[in-house]
Amino acid sequence: MSNQEILAALQKYDTPSITNVVATYPSNPLCLGLYNPWQENWYTDQTIKCMYPELGARAGYAVTCVFGLPDPAYKRLTFGDVLRAMDDTAKPTVLVLEQRFPPHLQGKVGLAGGIMTTALKQAGCVGVVSNGPSRDIDEIRPMEMQYLLSGITPGHGELSVWSVNTPVSVAGMSVAPGEIVHMDENGACKFPADKMETVLTNVQEMLKQEADLISQIREAKTGAEIADAMASHSYVNPKQD
Repeated sequence: MSNQEILAALQKYDTPSITNVVATYPSNPLCLGLYNPWQENWYTDQTIKCMYPELGARAGYAVTCVFGLPDPAYKRLTFGDVLRAMDDTAKPTVLVLEQRFPPHLQGKVGLAGGIMTTALKQAGCVGVVSNGPSRDIDEIRPMEMQYLLSGITPGHGELSVWSVNTPVSVAGMSVAPGEIVHMDENGACKFPADKMETVLTNVQEMLKQEADLISQIREAKTGAEIADAMASHSYVNPKQD
């Protein structure tokens, strides 16, 4: 499979299932254990939510940027540089957009509207993850661009791009350019691009085990039978070498 085919296949699975094989269950042999699940910032927190849950999952290579208030001493970057970074990144992409605004403005920045989203989609982007709000939700919906945001608000003032394709932190998730971001209505997680094929293989196998366990639970007649099924199943209690 090509990398694009792998990413398309990963979009068939929800983000919690992806986290299960990335780091959530380090004692399970199907879990890659790429991060300490509690101590490393590899998935998003509850401060953002999915704008279009009906679209399902999206997965792509991270392009990152930071937006903030204009700085008279720094006018080098524009949104055009974000789009050019998309050109230099394999497709599809997910834009991880960190908003660094003063606290009294942080909740009022309706940043990525219809025109910006049209440009992002045309450049090969399939989703945006941001720690701030956006706007033009109805206009964006037909574009089928997935959004994870803190909320929505209708306006903003003058904006400035502070950095492009540098490490960012959004909603508790630290992302470097080129990492894979998987996102859906549960949130987002990231993992190294060179692990995507293994993530796909392992999530498929782990979900088979999960389905087998659920089947045993549904066939059980008592709480004791349910407990026995869960205690003996490798999905819950993996065998240790």
